[in-house]
Amino acid sequence: MGSPKLILASASPRRRELIARLGIAPDAIAPAEIDESPLKGELPRDYAVRMAREKAMAVKDEGHILAGDTVVAVGRRILPKAEDEATARHCLELLSGRRHRVLSAIALKSPDGALREKLSETTVRFKRLSEEEIASYLASGEWHGKAGGYAIQGAAEGLIAWIEGSHSGVVGLPLYETRALLKAAGFDIG
Repeated sequence: MGSPKLILASASPRRRELIARLGIAPDAIAPAEIDESPLKGELPRDYAVRMAREKAMAVKDEGHILAGDTVVAVGRRILPKAEDEATARHCLELLSGRRHRVLSAIALKSPDGALREKLSETTVRFKRLSEEEIASYLASGEWHGKAGGYAIQGAAEGLIAWIEGSHSGVVGLPLYETRALLKAAGFDIG
């Protein structure tokens, strides 16, 4: 008997690559179409968990639905996904030389509607960035569509002084937590 059917509620190629590291290929990709706006006064942790949950619940399918959300936070402030260079620059200037948290929430909805959830919290510290380093990183284009304006799996990794927590969680899918959820749901993972 094989593993149950798995639908990944994300169009992110990074999440597909990460889940493949667990030896799992989703049976389908079904990105959730939801409003991702934070609620007034919503804390980063609550926002990440709510987004993962809402994405999992939004996908209607007969299988297990795996959804995730990654939030970059400075204190109580949720940094946006950088869709333009000005936003990416602002994020990098804010993150320069300081610690921030990356909250990566996942939710797994079973065919019976039961929901399992996990949250990974990672602390990341960028080196103090020079104007030249910021300009070079912006020119790479890696920041586009990334929470907090950077992709740890690319050139930004060379700008990070230290990390405490889950590297895969910062990329977009915390593998330890994802593995635990999938095993608990009956997926065949070694």
